[in-house]
Amino acid sequence: MTAEAGLPDTLRDLPVWTPTPVELADLELILAGVYRPLTGFLASFDTAMVIAGGRLADGTPWPVPVTLSVPKELTGHPRIVLQDPEGVPLAVLTVAEAWQDPTTQGWRLAGPLEALRAPAHGPFHGLRRRPDELDAAEPDANVLAVATRRPLHRKQLGQLRQVAERLGARVLVLPLLGGEHDESLVRALLGVRREWPDGAQIVPVPLPPRVGEQMEPGRDLLLQAHVAAAYGATHLLAEEEVPNAAIPTVVPEPWAYDADVEVWRPVARIEPDHVQAELTEERLNELLDAGEPVPDWFTPPAVAAELALARPPKLSRGITVFFTGLSGSGKSTVARGLADALVERGGRTVTLLDGDVVRRMLSSGLTFSRADRDLNIRRIGFVAAEITRHGGTAICAPIAPYAATRAEVRRMVSAVGDFILVHVATPLEECERRDRKGLYAKARAGVIPEFTGISDPYEEPTDADLTLDTSRMSPDQAVGKVLDLLVDGGWARPA
Repeated sequence: MTAEAGLPDTLRDLPVWTPTPVELADLELILAGVYRPLTGFLASFDTAMVIAGGRLADGTPWPVPVTLSVPKELTGHPRIVLQDPEGVPLAVLTVAEAWQDPTTQGWRLAGPLEALRAPAHGPFHGLRRRPDELDAAEPDANVLAVATRRPLHRKQLGQLRQVAERLGARVLVLPLLGGEHDESLVRALLGVRREWPDGAQIVPVPLPPRVGEQMEPGRDLLLQAHVAAAYGATHLLAEEEVPNAAIPTVVPEPWAYDADVEVWRPVARIEPDHVQAELTEERLNELLDAGEPVPDWFTPPAVAAELALARPPKLSRGITVFFTGLSGSGKSTVARGLADALVERGGRTVTLLDGDVVRRMLSSGLTFSRADRDLNIRRIGFVAAEITRHGGTAICAPIAPYAATRAEVRRMVSAVGDFILVHVATPLEECERRDRKGLYAKARAGVIPEFTGISDPYEEPTDADLTLDTSRMSPDQAVGKVLDLLVDGGWARPA
């Protein structure tokens, strides 16, 4: 694929590539100067040194690998245009090295970046700033940064004010974007800005959480400290001290809710028998799942409202029920029965994405090769995730034989709602006996190649939320099992 019109003539024939969300965030921060001294993606030796000791090859401290993964066919090109998911070209990478990751065996490209345009995607883009666009602090003035992927509740707000006052510092709030509910996080922080110290600023920063073996404990905090320092912070509010950070990390003293005077304050100033137990994350989620109010003593109303929007009650939350099983297992029959039962009970908008219907409407033209079958499931997953995002109920009934593709769909849906996997584990012999379309006979005769269960494997789920065998129960009984799961989990009303 080559670059589109709108680029200089010298770049239009270059191949293009869309990096992953983490790599796109790294690209934006490199181009904005936040990752200075980095000017591009890291080469193999720099990456190995960072993983081993937290330093670049020249000895400069750097906490995490900043690399670009690509398919092997792109490794022979000297220059590549990097674009966002909408196809907007952002930068040109001049390839200094193509190398193979020894851990994943995937290919990487390293080299300097040339900016084409600033990223202009995502909510609250008007709040985004480059470090050189912020008002410079007075010389020798302290700036306390708080980098967070979660809203600030009353305890954290009190600790922030206390530490800022002790340091005589201006406050810089850095919402770290790249999670499941970026918009809600920023709105929750803006909703309590009256409780920030005077002169506080908010600058959203694209910094998704990194996962994997290369992320040792503390490295994410080291990266946050580097980002905060790039924006002029002199201190970073943190839950733990981290040695060798770009700026000192400041750990606030413990606070608790004083039930006697009904305020949050330092634990040292509270009588032991007046300390009220803090609301745990588990209990908070239980309240949100049930649609019950979050207590005002724990968080301000503006934050509670955003929490409820980000995690609606289960009865109104979007959900995907994903059936998987062999052809003839009965999954379509059970899926249709479930859709009818939910519509009869009311309270939910239901969309049925049956395998055969999807093949005709959404995936017309695809073959039954493994690559096309995977693409078909991804398309179903994308549509199901959008239905779930908007509070609907998606019921899917494809064969979905491969565990990796099912896991990909689970990740897509779980980012915006809830996902239930139902394995219809009817034995192959029974599926063949029911074969009204004659597909199994054609497969055994070699007429249909790559047929699941005969000439192509079916990878049985190890992560199913429910397993059904329709050779041992009626369709109504199978539907009842799924309904019981949804009712017990809080997603559906009792009959």
